[in-house]
Formats: sequence, structure tokens, C-alpha cells
Amino acid sequence: MQDTKFPGKIAFPNSTMLRALFLLVLVCAAHAGGKAKESSSAPAEGGGGSCDGGTCDITKMGATAGGKTDSTKAVQEAWTSACGGTGKQKIMIPKGDFLVGPLNFTGPCKGDVTIQLDGNLLASTDLSQYKANWIEILRVDNLVITGKGTLDGQGPAVWSKNSCAKKYDCKILPNSLVLDFVNNGEVSGITLLNSKFFHMNMFQCKDIVIKDVTVTAPGDSPNTDGIHMGDSSGVSITNTVIGVGDDCISIGPGTTKVNITGVTCGPGHGISIGSLGRYKDEKDVTDITVKDCTLKKSTNGVRIKAYEDAKSVLTASKIHYENIKMEDAANPIIIDMKYCPNKICTASGGSKVTVKDVSFKNITGTSSTPEAVSLLCTDKIPCSGVTMDNVNIEYSGKNNKTMAVCKNAKGSATGCLKELACL
Repeated sequence: MQDTKFPGKIAFPNSTMLRALFLLVLVCAAHAGGKAKESSSAPAEGGGGSCDGGTCDITKMGATAGGKTDSTKAVQEAWTSACGGTGKQKIMIPKGDFLVGPLNFTGPCKGDVTIQLDGNLLASTDLSQYKANWIEILRVDNLVITGKGTLDGQGPAVWSKNSCAKKYDCKILPNSLVLDFVNNGEVSGITLLNSKFFHMNMFQCKDIVIKDVTVTAPGDSPNTDGIHMGDSSGVSITNTVIGVGDDCISIGPGTTKVNITGVTCGPGHGISIGSLGRYKDEKDVTDITVKDCTLKKSTNGVRIKAYEDAKSVLTASKIHYENIKMEDAANPIIIDMKYCPNKICTASGGSKVTVKDVSFKNITGTSSTPEAVSLLCTDKIPCSGVTMDNVNIEYSGKNNKTMAVCKNAKGSATGCLKELACL
């Protein structure tokens, strides 16, 4: 599938435009964002009476298993009760299949809420029900989503309606799990399956832990990014398996202090920073670590991408990749400062994005393309401080030799396969 990237994966200009742009910019650079609904600062009302000792079991509030009966009202009421209750509150989704339409979980909440997902939530395939996304969580602190259950977006029923690879002003399908302005959150153990669009999207979140999660969709499913984040900080993703039709993980503008460890990616478009520079007033990306990860037959490995005609002046810096294993990944190491999906940019534009202090250490394995390393920077703002230490990736095919292409990249290479030491 063509690598269509959507501007919703990008930081936004200013506070007056944040929410309005959040959905609009999800068009052509496959960096989609969840447009969360506005809310007052008052906590949700409810709690106590509808739940038993702080536990809200959706089946006791009217939800019916079987995957055929609409249980949206029961799940929404469980949130209202839990969010309005003090102390530790729990929403129980027991084993079974529960069909639900769009859900809006808005805070602030009076206490701490845990969503215990032991069963499976199945997203309605009736697109007329959705104003934006499937599960939107907005302005909630101290949130936990855990369990062995599944959020099933039922994407195969609607993927044919995705026209974003063909036109810029396409209709955006619902993202599955959207966290906006969430602080101190955890998502663990669950499976995100076959999202209609992005599986998980975070916007202006702080201190989020994602661990032991599985994200699954076919490799040819359109724009089914695994985990995207923008304007967020303190995000940790560990021991997670992602196989999707777009970026396994994408890191948008304004994101800092991210640690990605023990992630397996494939199929998918790799672990990406960017796209950068698509819109005005984007913020810097800094302090990103990707470590102990495996990329299997992905269409990119570890990637940084920015528009040559960038509209923002920003910097991507302090980016460290270490102990990464490539298993027939295409473009295993790539910095692309001339990214231009669907011909929506101009190649003659003046670059405004700076990439510096990027290190690649102990990157090994095989590449499905001869160019195992591609550092494609611009002559106006070269990449600087790029280091390669023990980068040994070999082309697994025939009739071509492993090679590297370095343009306008300044740095050093030590202990690398000699064909790759182009710095």
C-alpha cells in the first residue's frame, strides 16, 4: 500500500485551533488525531447508586453479550457512574462480545478509574453513528485500561470506504481508542484489533504507559496505524507486538521523552518520527529512545521524515536507536527530509526542519532492499551529529549488493559494515 501519511499525526498551531484542526489534519500524511469533544471542567455526575462498591459491571447495567445487541447505553452509563464516584472506581467488562457504538468518556473524574476489559467490545460498523472516533477519552487523570480482552474495530466491513490514498479531502474513518489530555494513564494486556483507521491515538497526554499490548490488522489494511502520539510527553511503550497496515508507532510533532522498548513490528511501515513540518507552529521532537526492538518484513525500519517545504521551523534531536534487529525490513534505517506523499508538497521548498544528534547503535539483521541505510538530508539544513556504531545490515536478495546513501548528513561511523559507513 502506498505510504499515505495524514497530518493529524502532527502538532497543531495554537490553542484556538487545536480541536478544530485535530480531525481536519487527518488527511494525507496518515498521522491521524482523535477529535475529542469539548467539555466543561466540572466532574461527571453520577456514581455510587448504579454500581456495587465502586465496581460498575456493564451486564448489571443492561449490556447483553453475544455481539448482536447494542450495549452502548450501558457502557456509557457505567462510565458516568464510575467517573462521578470518589476513590477507586472500576468498570467491569466481563467475558463475552458486546456490540457498542461511539463512546465518549469525558472527565475530569472525582476518583481514579480502571476499565477492566476481560471481554470484547465490538465497534458498530454503521458509520452514520460516528461523529468522529469510536472510544474517546478526554481530560481524565489516573486512568487504567487493562485486561485480556479486545477492542475490535471491525474494520474489514468499512475499509473499502477509505479513499484517502486517492484524494486529499477524504472522509476520515473512526479511530478506535483516542486519549486526549490524559495524564498518568496505563494501557496494558489488551488487544486492539482491526481498527477502522488508527488503533490508538494520543494527543496532549502526559506520563502514559503502554505495556504487553497487541495491535493487529492485515498488512494491506489502509491507514491502520498502531500507536500514534502528538504533543505528548513521558510516553513508555514496552513488550508490545504490533502488526498493521501503516506505521507500527508514529511520533508526531511536539512529542518529548518517549521510551520504546521490546516492541515487535511487522507487518507495518516501521517505527516513525514524523511527518514533520506539514503545518505551521509545530513544536520540536526530542529525547526519543527506541531500544531492543525487532522489525519483521516491515516496509520501513526506523524512520525520521519531514517535508522539504516545511511550514514550521522545528528541530528533531536527541534520538537514540539501540539493539534493533531487522528481519527483511525494507529501508531499515532512513532519514527522509524530502518526504512528499501523494504529491502534496513542492520539491523546491526551503527546508525549515533540523535533524541533529541521532545515534544508531547495534543495528543488525537483513534488509529486503539494497539500500540498508538512507540518510537523505537537505543541503540548506544538513543533518548533523549522526552517529552509526556497529550497524551491520545485509541485503538478503540477489544480484545487488548492500549499500548506503548519505546526502548532506554529517557525523561518524564506527564498527559498521564497510558498505554502510557512508558518513
